[in-house]
Amino acid sequence: MTSLFEPLTVGAVTARNRVLMAPLTRMRATVPGDVPNDLMRDYYVQRASAGLVISEGTQISPEGKGYMDTPGIYSDEQVSGWRSVTDAVHEAGGLIAAQLWHVGRVSHESFHDGALPVSASSGPYRNRTTVRGEDGRPTRVSCPIPRALDLDEIPRVVEDYRRATLNAREAGFDLVEIHGAHGYLLHQFLAADANERTDAYGGSLENRARLMLEVTDAVAGAWSADRVGVRISPIGSFNGTTDPEGAEAGLHVARELGRRGLAFLHLSEPDWAGGPELDDDYRRALREAHPGVIVGAGSYDAAKADRLLSEGFIDAAAFGRTFIANPDLPRRLEEGLPLNPQRPETFYGGDAAGYTDYPAYA
Repeated sequence: MTSLFEPLTVGAVTARNRVLMAPLTRMRATVPGDVPNDLMRDYYVQRASAGLVISEGTQISPEGKGYMDTPGIYSDEQVSGWRSVTDAVHEAGGLIAAQLWHVGRVSHESFHDGALPVSASSGPYRNRTTVRGEDGRPTRVSCPIPRALDLDEIPRVVEDYRRATLNAREAGFDLVEIHGAHGYLLHQFLAADANERTDAYGGSLENRARLMLEVTDAVAGAWSADRVGVRISPIGSFNGTTDPEGAEAGLHVARELGRRGLAFLHLSEPDWAGGPELDDDYRRALREAHPGVIVGAGSYDAAKADRLLSEGFIDAAAFGRTFIANPDLPRRLEEGLPLNPQRPETFYGGDAAGYTDYPAYA
């Protein structure tokens, strides 16, 4: 039986184990500039025993920003900041992927000099995001109704992903992951409830998936298909997006991505966000649609991850909040050691508290 603690070939790299660190927004970049810093470096190095660390969402452009103090990967200063992170992770024996992120409508005009966030379509939208309050602390505010991207703007978005990939490579990342999940821009184009376009990027499922696949092809072309993963969340409600055709859309995207020889497909399950547990029939269909490496993520513990791995539904498991509280998570899972309690009040924004002060097991 395959174990979580066996190596795994993930495209061009070999992960030392199958306990991956999921991408986690932590909002601790240096502002202005959205630059990775020494505190972030220390945080990632502490967790370098993961088979693969997947970075927090990293905006590909100023337009892609939707939360306070999240890092970017479009400026020279940001690339330099990330280089200090990747060098340190590699020195600790780890691998790290950059998650490429455009939030689309999950944003606020204060991040864009008063301009509206962009999306597949305009129209009613109810969701909230996090800005800096007058007291300097994270404050939740309503997202405005976005404006629809013009058809002639879409090539620019694709180019932003391509340039971000080149920057990630220069910054020393081993892989990139395209964030196509959780109601962010690429998911907004894919989801039938968020996309009301009548052009080549709207209407049919094939049209709604077009942008995600164009971005994937551009990113793979900028580096190599075996350096690219894609994250999807086909079932569930995320950031105001609940796709009634999500199950079908997920299988369509999985098939299309499977033809491209990518490093991995990352499936984000809905139970971590209060949704139902994914049923095994859908997992089986997804596995049939995608022959390559599948990374699963959700409300996983070791037992659930072991079951899904042994039954062939996934090849690796990505842990999120559990990895926040347990920087040495692979060892704890392998040896059955107790887990540190989580401190949710420190998840978003702040300093070292709840970020780099969780102890490894003595």
